[in-house]
Amino acid sequence: MIVRSLRLRLLAGAALAILVALGVAGVGLIYMFERHIEHRESLSLEAKAVELLAGLRIDASGKPQADIYPTDNRFNRPAGGLYWQVSTPKGSVHSSSLWDQSLSQVTSAPSDGWATRRADGPYGHGLLLIERLVRPDPTKRPVLVQLATDDDALLQARREFSWELLGSLALLWAVLVLAAYAQVGLGLRPLLRVRKEIERLRRNPGARLSTEHAVEIRPLIDAINGLAEARAADLSRARSRAADLAHSLKTPLAALAAQSRRAREAGAIDAADGLDRAIAAAGAALEAELARARSAIARETNRGATSRALDVVESVVSVLERTDAGERIVFEIAVPAGLEVPVAASDLTEILGALIENAVRHARRQVRIHGESAADRIMLSVNDDGPGLAGSRAELAITRGARLDESGPGHGFGLAIAKDHVEATDGIFAFATGALDGLEVRVSWATRRSGTHRA
Repeated sequence: MIVRSLRLRLLAGAALAILVALGVAGVGLIYMFERHIEHRESLSLEAKAVELLAGLRIDASGKPQADIYPTDNRFNRPAGGLYWQVSTPKGSVHSSSLWDQSLSQVTSAPSDGWATRRADGPYGHGLLLIERLVRPDPTKRPVLVQLATDDDALLQARREFSWELLGSLALLWAVLVLAAYAQVGLGLRPLLRVRKEIERLRRNPGARLSTEHAVEIRPLIDAINGLAEARAADLSRARSRAADLAHSLKTPLAALAAQSRRAREAGAIDAADGLDRAIAAAGAALEAELARARSAIARETNRGATSRALDVVESVVSVLERTDAGERIVFEIAVPAGLEVPVAASDLTEILGALIENAVRHARRQVRIHGESAADRIMLSVNDDGPGLAGSRAELAITRGARLDESGPGHGFGLAIAKDHVEATDGIFAFATGALDGLEVRVSWATRRSGTHRA
Protein backbone atom coordinates (compact mmCIF):
# COMPACT_ATOMS: atom_id res chain seq x y z
CA MET A 1 0.00 0.00 0.00
CA ILE A 2 2.77 2.46 0.98
CA VAL A 3 4.78 1.60 -2.13
CA ARG A 4 1.82 2.39 -4.40
CA SER A 5 0.67 5.53 -2.58
CA LEU A 6 2.66 8.68 -3.24
CA ARG A 7 0.98 10.40 -0.28
CA LEU A 8 1.90 7.60 2.15
CA ARG A 9 5.42 7.38 0.77
CA LEU A 10 5.95 11.11 1.27
CA LEU A 11 4.44 10.97 4.76
CA ALA A 12 6.49 7.93 5.73
CA GLY A 13 9.65 9.57 4.41
CA ALA A 14 8.88 12.83 6.23
CA ALA A 15 8.05 11.02 9.48
CA LEU A 16 11.29 9.00 9.31
CA ALA A 17 13.40 12.04 8.43
CA ILE A 18 11.86 14.06 11.27
CA LEU A 19 12.41 11.14 13.69
CA VAL A 20 16.08 10.83 12.72
CA ALA A 21 16.61 14.60 12.93
CA LEU A 22 14.96 14.82 16.35
CA GLY A 23 16.90 11.75 17.53
CA VAL A 24 20.21 13.33 16.54
CA ALA A 25 19.14 16.62 18.11
CA GLY A 26 18.11 14.80 21.31
CA VAL A 27 21.46 13.03 21.61
CA GLY A 28 23.24 16.33 21.03
CA LEU A 29 21.13 18.15 23.62
CA ILE A 30 21.72 15.44 26.24
CA TYR A 31 25.45 15.58 25.54
CA MET A 32 25.54 19.36 25.85
CA PHE A 33 23.46 19.23 29.05
CA GLU A 34 25.84 16.68 30.56
CA ARG A 35 28.85 18.78 29.57
CA HIS A 36 27.19 21.83 31.07
CA ILE A 37 26.46 20.28 34.45
CA GLU A 38 29.95 18.74 34.56
CA HIS A 39 31.42 22.16 33.88
CA ARG A 40 29.28 23.70 36.62
CA GLU A 41 30.36 21.02 39.10
CA SER A 42 34.00 21.44 38.09
CA LEU A 43 33.80 25.17 38.77
CA SER A 44 32.21 24.44 42.16
CA LEU A 45 35.03 22.01 43.04
CA GLU A 46 37.65 24.55 41.90
CA ALA A 47 36.15 27.11 44.27
CA LYS A 48 36.45 24.63 47.16
CA ALA A 49 40.01 23.82 46.06
CA VAL A 50 40.98 27.47 46.60
CA GLU A 51 40.03 27.12 50.27
CA LEU A 52 42.14 23.98 50.56
CA LEU A 53 45.17 25.50 48.84
CA ALA A 54 45.14 28.45 51.21
CA GLY A 55 46.29 26.27 54.09
CA LEU A 56 48.38 23.73 52.20
CA ARG A 57 52.03 23.13 53.22
CA ILE A 58 54.72 20.42 53.24
CA ASP A 59 56.38 19.40 56.50
CA ALA A 60 60.03 18.57 57.00
CA SER A 61 59.54 14.92 56.08
CA GLY A 62 58.02 15.86 52.72
CA LYS A 63 54.45 14.96 53.67
CA PRO A 64 51.64 17.38 52.78
CA GLN A 65 49.67 19.11 55.50
CA ALA A 66 46.40 21.06 55.28
CA ASP A 67 45.90 23.64 57.94
CA ILE A 68 42.63 24.96 56.45
CA TYR A 69 39.87 22.64 55.29
CA PRO A 70 37.03 23.46 52.90
CA THR A 71 33.99 24.56 54.86
CA ASP A 72 31.42 22.27 53.18
CA ASN A 73 30.27 19.76 55.84
CA ARG A 74 30.10 16.93 53.30
CA PHE A 75 33.91 16.79 53.45
CA ASN A 76 33.64 15.92 57.17
CA ARG A 77 31.10 13.04 56.94
CA PRO A 78 32.23 9.55 55.90
CA ALA A 79 30.93 8.90 52.40
CA GLY A 80 29.57 12.46 52.43
CA GLY A 81 29.77 12.79 48.65
CA LEU A 82 32.57 15.40 48.53
CA TYR A 83 36.20 14.36 48.86
CA TRP A 84 39.65 15.90 48.73
CA GLN A 85 43.11 14.41 48.80
CA VAL A 86 46.62 15.86 48.69
CA SER A 87 49.44 13.46 47.79
CA THR A 88 53.24 13.43 47.50
CA PRO A 89 55.66 10.52 47.16
CA LYS A 90 56.23 10.75 50.91
CA GLY A 91 52.56 10.45 51.86
CA SER A 92 49.08 11.92 51.57
CA VAL A 93 46.35 13.60 53.56
CA HIS A 94 42.63 13.46 52.75
CA SER A 95 39.21 14.55 53.91
CA SER A 96 37.30 12.75 56.64
CA SER A 97 34.67 11.80 54.06
CA LEU A 98 37.14 9.33 52.52
CA TRP A 99 37.56 7.58 55.87
CA ASP A 100 39.78 4.61 55.09
CA GLN A 101 39.53 5.00 51.33
CA SER A 102 41.62 7.00 48.85
CA LEU A 103 41.25 8.61 45.45
CA SER A 104 42.89 7.03 42.45
CA GLN A 105 46.05 8.82 41.37
CA VAL A 106 47.48 9.42 37.93
CA THR A 107 51.09 9.32 36.80
CA SER A 108 50.89 12.84 35.42
CA ALA A 109 48.67 15.84 36.00
CA PRO A 110 48.79 19.38 34.65
CA SER A 111 50.40 22.13 36.66
CA ASP A 112 48.92 25.05 34.78
CA GLY A 113 45.22 24.29 35.33
CA TRP A 114 42.70 21.85 36.60
CA ALA A 115 42.04 18.63 34.69
CA THR A 116 38.61 17.00 34.88
CA ARG A 117 37.96 13.30 34.58
CA ARG A 118 35.63 10.55 35.73
CA ALA A 119 36.91 7.80 37.98
CA ASP A 120 35.77 4.99 40.20
CA GLY A 121 35.33 6.25 43.73
CA PRO A 122 34.95 4.87 47.23
CA TYR A 123 31.87 3.10 48.49
CA GLY A 124 30.90 1.90 45.02
CA HIS A 125 30.20 5.37 43.58
CA GLY A 126 31.53 6.97 40.45
CA LEU A 127 33.27 10.31 40.79
CA LEU A 128 33.67 13.54 38.89
CA LEU A 129 37.22 14.49 39.83
CA ILE A 130 39.47 17.52 39.28
CA GLU A 131 43.22 17.45 39.87
CA ARG A 132 46.43 19.41 39.33
CA LEU A 133 50.00 19.70 40.56
CA VAL A 134 50.82 22.66 42.81
CA ARG A 135 54.01 23.85 44.61
CA PRO A 136 53.14 25.22 48.06
CA ASP A 137 56.88 25.44 48.67
CA PRO A 138 58.91 26.44 45.60
CA THR A 139 61.96 24.64 47.00
CA LYS A 140 60.24 21.29 47.23
CA ARG A 141 58.56 18.85 44.88
CA PRO A 142 54.99 19.58 43.71
CA VAL A 143 52.01 17.91 45.34
CA LEU A 144 48.94 16.37 43.64
CA VAL A 145 45.70 18.05 44.74
CA GLN A 146 42.46 16.21 43.98
CA LEU A 147 38.84 17.07 44.73
CA ALA A 148 35.89 14.89 43.72
CA THR A 149 32.13 14.61 44.02
CA ASP A 150 29.83 11.62 43.64
CA ASP A 151 28.30 11.64 40.17
CA ASP A 152 25.00 10.04 41.28
CA ALA A 153 23.26 13.40 41.34
CA LEU A 154 24.69 14.25 37.93
CA LEU A 155 23.48 10.97 36.46
CA GLN A 156 20.06 11.44 38.02
CA ALA A 157 19.83 14.95 36.57
CA ARG A 158 20.80 13.60 33.16
CA ARG A 159 18.18 10.84 33.35
CA GLU A 160 15.44 13.29 34.34
CA PHE A 161 16.46 15.68 31.60
CA SER A 162 16.55 12.83 29.08
CA TRP A 163 13.02 11.66 29.90
CA GLU A 164 11.63 15.19 29.81
CA LEU A 165 13.43 15.81 26.56
CA LEU A 166 12.11 12.52 25.12
CA GLY A 167 8.53 13.53 25.92
CA SER A 168 9.04 16.96 24.41
CA LEU A 169 10.62 15.56 21.26
CA ALA A 170 7.83 12.98 20.88
CA LEU A 171 5.25 15.76 21.06
CA LEU A 172 7.28 17.84 18.64
CA TRP A 173 7.53 14.83 16.28
CA ALA A 174 3.75 14.43 16.30
CA VAL A 175 3.24 18.12 15.58
CA LEU A 176 5.78 18.09 12.76
CA VAL A 177 4.23 14.94 11.23
CA LEU A 178 0.84 16.67 11.24
CA ALA A 179 2.46 19.67 9.61
CA ALA A 180 4.06 17.33 7.05
CA TYR A 181 0.65 15.76 6.39
CA ALA A 182 -0.81 19.19 5.69
CA GLN A 183 2.19 20.07 3.54
CA VAL A 184 1.94 16.84 1.53
CA GLY A 185 -1.78 17.38 1.03
CA LEU A 186 -1.13 20.92 -0.16
CA GLY A 187 1.67 19.74 -2.43
CA LEU A 188 -0.47 16.99 -3.98
CA ARG A 189 -3.52 19.21 -4.47
CA PRO A 190 -2.50 20.15 -8.03
CA LEU A 191 -2.58 16.43 -8.88
CA LEU A 192 -6.25 16.33 -7.84
CA ARG A 193 -6.96 19.01 -10.39
CA VAL A 194 -4.99 17.03 -12.97
CA ARG A 195 -7.07 13.94 -12.17
CA LYS A 196 -10.30 15.85 -12.70
CA GLU A 197 -9.05 17.21 -16.01
CA ILE A 198 -7.95 13.74 -17.09
CA GLU A 199 -11.44 12.46 -16.28
CA ARG A 200 -12.84 15.16 -18.55
CA LEU A 201 -10.28 14.16 -21.17
CA ARG A 202 -11.43 10.55 -20.89
CA ARG A 203 -15.00 11.62 -21.66
CA ASN A 204 -14.00 14.11 -24.33
CA PRO A 205 -10.89 13.31 -26.40
CA GLY A 206 -11.08 16.82 -27.84
CA ALA A 207 -10.37 18.37 -24.44
CA ARG A 208 -6.86 19.11 -23.20
CA LEU A 209 -5.31 19.61 -19.80
CA SER A 210 -4.92 23.19 -18.69
CA THR A 211 -1.39 24.59 -18.81
CA GLU A 212 -2.00 26.67 -15.67
CA HIS A 213 -0.34 24.19 -13.31
CA ALA A 214 2.71 24.20 -11.05
CA VAL A 215 6.03 24.33 -12.85
CA GLU A 216 7.05 20.96 -11.39
CA ILE A 217 4.21 19.08 -13.11
CA ARG A 218 4.26 21.00 -16.38
CA PRO A 219 6.36 18.26 -18.07
CA LEU A 220 3.68 15.73 -17.05
CA ILE A 221 0.91 17.99 -18.39
CA ASP A 222 2.76 18.47 -21.67
CA ALA A 223 3.33 14.72 -22.00
CA ILE A 224 -0.35 13.93 -21.37
CA ASN A 225 -1.48 16.60 -23.82
CA GLY A 226 0.96 15.25 -26.39
CA LEU A 227 -0.41 11.77 -25.88
CA ALA A 228 -3.96 13.11 -26.22
CA GLU A 229 -3.03 14.86 -29.46
CA ALA A 230 -1.53 11.64 -30.83
CA ARG A 231 -4.58 9.67 -29.72
CA ALA A 232 -6.94 12.19 -31.29
CA ALA A 233 -5.02 12.04 -34.56
CA ASP A 234 -5.09 8.23 -34.54
CA LEU A 235 -8.82 8.20 -33.77
CA SER A 236 -9.51 10.71 -36.50
CA ARG A 237 -7.64 8.61 -39.04
CA ALA A 238 -9.38 5.45 -37.86
CA ARG A 239 -12.82 7.06 -38.07
CA SER A 240 -12.09 8.42 -41.51
CA ARG A 241 -10.99 4.99 -42.72
CA ALA A 242 -14.06 3.37 -41.15
CA ALA A 243 -16.40 5.91 -42.73
CA ASP A 244 -14.68 5.58 -46.08
CA LEU A 245 -14.93 1.81 -45.85
CA ALA A 246 -18.61 1.99 -44.93
CA HIS A 247 -19.38 4.27 -47.87
CA SER A 248 -17.30 2.19 -50.29
CA LEU A 249 -19.19 -0.96 -49.31
CA LYS A 250 -22.58 0.54 -50.08
CA THR A 251 -22.10 0.11 -53.83
CA PRO A 252 -21.24 -3.62 -53.63
CA LEU A 253 -24.21 -4.11 -51.31
CA ALA A 254 -26.48 -2.36 -53.81
CA ALA A 255 -25.15 -4.68 -56.51
CA LEU A 256 -25.82 -7.69 -54.31
CA ALA A 257 -29.35 -6.43 -53.70
CA ALA A 258 -29.86 -6.28 -57.48
CA GLN A 259 -28.56 -9.83 -57.80
CA SER A 260 -31.00 -10.90 -55.08
CA ARG A 261 -33.92 -9.40 -57.01
CA ARG A 262 -32.85 -11.21 -60.15
CA ALA A 263 -32.57 -14.48 -58.27
CA ARG A 264 -36.02 -13.98 -56.78
CA GLU A 265 -37.46 -13.22 -60.23
CA ALA A 266 -35.77 -16.38 -61.51
CA GLY A 267 -37.54 -18.44 -58.82
CA ALA A 268 -34.58 -18.96 -56.45
CA ILE A 269 -36.63 -17.78 -53.45
CA ASP A 270 -34.55 -19.46 -50.71
CA ALA A 271 -31.28 -18.19 -52.12
CA ALA A 272 -32.75 -14.68 -52.49
CA ASP A 273 -34.02 -14.73 -48.87
CA GLY A 274 -30.62 -15.79 -47.55
CA LEU A 275 -28.91 -13.15 -49.63
CA ASP A 276 -31.35 -10.48 -48.41
CA ARG A 277 -30.67 -11.39 -44.78
CA ALA A 278 -26.92 -11.18 -45.32
CA ILE A 279 -27.30 -7.84 -47.11
CA ALA A 280 -29.53 -6.53 -44.32
CA ALA A 281 -27.01 -7.57 -41.65
CA ALA A 282 -24.13 -5.98 -43.54
CA GLY A 283 -26.18 -2.84 -44.16
CA ALA A 284 -27.07 -2.57 -40.46
CA ALA A 285 -23.41 -2.91 -39.52
CA LEU A 286 -22.49 -0.19 -42.01
CA GLU A 287 -25.18 2.12 -40.72
CA ALA A 288 -23.99 1.49 -37.18
CA GLU A 289 -20.43 2.34 -38.14
CA LEU A 290 -21.57 5.52 -39.84
CA ALA A 291 -23.59 6.42 -36.74
CA ARG A 292 -20.50 5.95 -34.59
CA ALA A 293 -18.48 8.09 -36.97
CA ARG A 294 -21.12 10.80 -36.57
CA SER A 295 -21.06 10.43 -32.78
CA ALA A 296 -17.27 10.78 -32.83
CA ILE A 297 -17.52 14.32 -34.16
CA ALA A 298 -20.42 15.18 -31.88
CA ARG A 299 -17.96 16.47 -29.28
CA GLU A 300 -16.97 19.26 -31.63
CA THR A 301 -20.39 20.04 -33.10
CA ASN A 302 -22.13 20.14 -29.70
CA ARG A 303 -20.04 22.85 -28.10
CA GLY A 304 -22.60 25.49 -27.21
CA ALA A 305 -25.38 23.78 -29.22
CA THR A 306 -28.84 23.24 -27.73
CA SER A 307 -32.10 21.74 -28.91
CA ARG A 308 -35.71 21.65 -27.75
CA ALA A 309 -36.30 18.17 -26.38
CA LEU A 310 -40.03 18.13 -27.05
CA ASP A 311 -39.61 18.95 -30.75
CA VAL A 312 -37.13 16.10 -31.22
CA VAL A 313 -39.28 13.61 -29.27
CA GLU A 314 -42.39 14.46 -31.27
CA SER A 315 -40.46 14.16 -34.53
CA VAL A 316 -39.14 10.71 -33.66
CA VAL A 317 -42.50 9.48 -32.36
CA SER A 318 -44.31 10.70 -35.47
CA VAL A 319 -42.04 8.54 -37.61
CA LEU A 320 -42.29 5.44 -35.41
CA GLU A 321 -46.09 5.69 -35.18
CA ARG A 322 -46.24 4.93 -38.89
CA THR A 323 -44.25 1.70 -38.59
CA ASP A 324 -45.82 -1.73 -38.14
CA ALA A 325 -44.45 -2.03 -34.59
CA GLY A 326 -45.33 1.54 -33.67
CA GLU A 327 -48.96 1.33 -34.72
CA ARG A 328 -49.85 -0.83 -31.74
CA ILE A 329 -47.98 1.32 -29.16
CA VAL A 330 -49.46 4.09 -27.02
CA PHE A 331 -46.87 6.86 -26.65
CA GLU A 332 -46.97 8.99 -23.51
CA ILE A 333 -44.87 12.14 -23.83
CA ALA A 334 -44.14 14.00 -20.58
CA VAL A 335 -41.51 16.48 -21.70
CA PRO A 336 -41.83 20.19 -20.74
CA ALA A 337 -42.25 22.44 -23.75
CA GLY A 338 -39.37 24.72 -22.73
CA LEU A 339 -36.85 22.00 -21.85
CA GLU A 340 -33.54 22.76 -23.59
CA VAL A 341 -30.94 20.00 -23.93
CA PRO A 342 -27.26 20.96 -24.44
CA VAL A 343 -27.00 18.71 -27.51
CA ALA A 344 -27.43 19.51 -31.19
CA ALA A 345 -30.83 18.50 -32.61
CA SER A 346 -29.30 16.01 -35.07
CA ASP A 347 -27.39 14.24 -32.30
CA LEU A 348 -30.38 14.21 -29.96
CA THR A 349 -32.41 12.69 -32.79
CA GLU A 350 -29.81 9.92 -33.16
CA ILE A 351 -29.95 9.20 -29.42
CA LEU A 352 -33.71 9.31 -28.91
CA GLY A 353 -34.35 7.54 -32.20
CA ALA A 354 -32.32 4.54 -31.06
CA LEU A 355 -33.83 4.52 -27.56
CA ILE A 356 -37.47 4.93 -28.58
CA GLU A 357 -37.13 2.43 -31.43
CA ASN A 358 -35.67 -0.09 -28.97
CA ALA A 359 -38.54 0.58 -26.55
CA VAL A 360 -41.13 0.10 -29.30
CA ARG A 361 -39.56 -3.19 -30.31
CA HIS A 362 -39.81 -4.63 -26.78
CA ALA A 363 -42.93 -2.88 -25.41
CA ARG A 364 -46.21 -4.74 -24.99
CA ARG A 365 -48.48 -1.74 -25.27
CA GLN A 366 -47.01 1.50 -23.90
CA VAL A 367 -43.88 3.64 -24.18
CA ARG A 368 -43.33 6.67 -21.96
CA ILE A 369 -40.87 9.48 -22.72
CA HIS A 370 -40.16 11.75 -19.77
CA GLY A 371 -38.00 14.87 -19.42
CA GLU A 372 -37.10 17.11 -16.52
CA SER A 373 -34.54 19.60 -15.29
CA ALA A 374 -33.38 18.84 -11.76
CA ALA A 375 -30.59 20.51 -9.80
CA ASP A 376 -27.72 20.99 -12.24
CA ARG A 377 -28.67 18.27 -14.73
CA ILE A 378 -31.19 17.78 -17.54
CA MET A 379 -32.56 14.24 -17.82
CA LEU A 380 -34.54 12.39 -20.46
CA SER A 381 -35.85 8.87 -19.98
CA VAL A 382 -37.51 6.30 -22.24
CA ASN A 383 -39.56 3.63 -20.46
CA ASP A 384 -41.52 0.70 -21.89
CA ASP A 385 -43.79 -1.94 -20.37
CA GLY A 386 -41.79 -4.83 -21.77
CA PRO A 387 -39.91 -7.54 -19.87
CA GLY A 388 -37.06 -5.22 -18.85
CA LEU A 389 -33.44 -6.11 -18.14
CA ALA A 390 -31.53 -7.08 -15.04
CA GLY A 391 -27.94 -7.78 -14.04
CA SER A 392 -25.66 -9.02 -16.79
CA ARG A 393 -28.42 -8.64 -19.40
CA ALA A 394 -28.19 -4.86 -19.02
CA GLU A 395 -24.46 -4.97 -19.71
CA LEU A 396 -25.04 -7.30 -22.66
CA ALA A 397 -27.61 -4.91 -24.09
CA ILE A 398 -24.97 -2.20 -24.64
CA THR A 399 -22.38 -4.59 -26.08
CA ARG A 400 -21.86 -3.87 -29.74
CA GLY A 401 -23.67 -6.39 -31.90
CA ALA A 402 -25.17 -8.28 -28.94
CA ARG A 403 -28.87 -9.16 -29.16
CA LEU A 404 -31.13 -10.18 -26.31
CA ASP A 405 -34.06 -10.96 -28.62
CA GLU A 406 -33.05 -13.03 -31.62
CA SER A 407 -36.61 -13.38 -32.85
CA GLY A 408 -37.19 -9.75 -33.80
CA PRO A 409 -35.58 -7.47 -36.33
CA GLY A 410 -32.41 -5.49 -35.72
CA HIS A 411 -28.78 -6.35 -35.27
CA GLY A 412 -27.97 -5.38 -31.67
CA PHE A 413 -26.35 -1.99 -32.34
CA GLY A 414 -29.06 0.46 -31.19
CA LEU A 415 -28.39 0.82 -27.46
CA ALA A 416 -24.61 0.60 -27.91
CA ILE A 417 -24.70 3.39 -30.49
CA ALA A 418 -26.97 5.49 -28.27
CA LYS A 419 -24.59 5.03 -25.32
CA ASP A 420 -21.59 6.02 -27.47
CA HIS A 421 -23.44 9.11 -28.68
CA VAL A 422 -24.51 10.15 -25.18
CA GLU A 423 -20.99 9.82 -23.80
CA ALA A 424 -19.61 11.62 -26.86
CA THR A 425 -21.75 14.63 -25.87
CA ASP A 426 -20.53 14.55 -22.24
CA GLY A 427 -23.73 12.87 -21.06
CA ILE A 428 -24.46 9.97 -18.72
CA PHE A 429 -26.19 6.79 -19.90
CA ALA A 430 -27.88 4.52 -17.34
CA PHE A 431 -30.43 1.72 -17.01
CA ALA A 432 -33.24 1.58 -14.46
CA THR A 433 -36.60 -0.05 -13.81
CA GLY A 434 -39.27 2.49 -14.65
CA ALA A 435 -42.85 3.12 -13.60
CA LEU A 436 -44.09 0.79 -16.35
CA ASP A 437 -42.04 -2.07 -14.84
CA GLY A 438 -40.08 -2.52 -18.05
CA LEU A 439 -36.69 -1.18 -19.06
CA GLU A 440 -36.06 2.53 -18.50
CA VAL A 441 -33.08 4.16 -20.16
CA ARG A 442 -32.00 7.46 -18.65
CA VAL A 443 -29.70 9.96 -20.31
CA SER A 444 -28.65 13.21 -18.70
CA TRP A 445 -26.38 16.18 -19.29
CA ALA A 446 -25.02 18.89 -17.06
CA THR A 447 -26.82 22.21 -17.45
CA ARG A 448 -23.49 23.99 -17.45
CA ARG A 449 -20.25 22.65 -18.84
CA SER A 450 -17.21 23.40 -16.78
CA GLY A 451 -13.57 23.41 -17.68
CA THR A 452 -11.63 24.72 -20.64
CA HIS A 453 -11.72 22.76 -23.87
CA ARG A 454 -9.47 23.16 -26.81
CA ALA A 455 -9.03 21.11 -29.93
